[in-house]
Amino acid sequence: MELFPAVPYASWNPTKETIHRFAQIVGKVRLAFSQRRNHWWNVPYHLTGRGITTRPMGLTDSGEFFCVDFDFVDHSLRITHSSGASLSFPLQGLSVGAFYRRLAGALDQLGVPCDLPRPFPYDLPDAERPFADDTEHITYDTEHAHTYWIVLSQVNLVLEQYAAQWSGKTSPVHHFWHTFDIAVTRFSDKKTILPASVDEVTREAYSREVVSAGFWFGDPTFPEPAFYSYTAPEPKGLEHEKISPPQASWVPLRGSHLAVLRYDDVRTDPKPRETVLEFFESAFRAGAQHAGWDIDAKACPGGVTFDSPSRSASNDLRP
Repeated sequence: MELFPAVPYASWNPTKETIHRFAQIVGKVRLAFSQRRNHWWNVPYHLTGRGITTRPMGLTDSGEFFCVDFDFVDHSLRITHSSGASLSFPLQGLSVGAFYRRLAGALDQLGVPCDLPRPFPYDLPDAERPFADDTEHITYDTEHAHTYWIVLSQVNLVLEQYAAQWSGKTSPVHHFWHTFDIAVTRFSDKKTILPASVDEVTREAYSREVVSAGFWFGDPTFPEPAFYSYTAPEPKGLEHEKISPPQASWVPLRGSHLAVLRYDDVRTDPKPRETVLEFFESAFRAGAQHAGWDIDAKACPGGVTFDSPSRSASNDLRP
């Protein structure tokens, strides 16, 4: 198995557009039935050994809870309930509208009301079309869907390794159904001042200074997969900072800049994992130093925070 298998944007985009909307529907269920966390950490998906999961959820005094899992090995959706009951249905062959109705019906059978406040796509071109009316997005190629999960899983492990190097406030590694990327974010303690016009989603996400690192599969504005990093708010002159490896560059986007390392450049690298980690760390240092963070004070080599003669990374946990 390749560390980073091919995932060409053009060929798999029809399946991506379908899965993205499937993920938004279930993501809105997660939003409705989970406790809000700082920076919306309650909302994204986490990786599993077969796909992605909402994790258990349910805000009732009855003690009941449920979980929704996408299985990209068997290509099915499974809803499990604390009562022991479970229901599943195949993903292939369903339009977004059919998926929405199947999910709502399954939740109803399990005693979970699926009355979403706004059952529409979020920040997508068809944002004004109800999920239930979408018969356009129906493509689901099982090979492409499986590769999507493999790529997420491999990137997840690299991001976990990167996250381990910092002992300051750090998000989980999670997969966002909004932008369909997987990311981890490091935070400073400094509050940001945002204009009153900024929406609540953005205001909560960026209430503190951040440097975020991740991977996304591409979209019409950047039609190829890539690793990325950004600093928010962006310090003046950040785009002139040198980052590594040499293939990495700063890309203008919506009035700011992304550090970008193209996925296809990494795939042919003899040491792809090391190259991605080098990129994430160089982009982090560029942004954090410009923003005045005390980087060395919160450095955490190998996930070790105590001072030791052998503070290097080790998986030997023997006493």
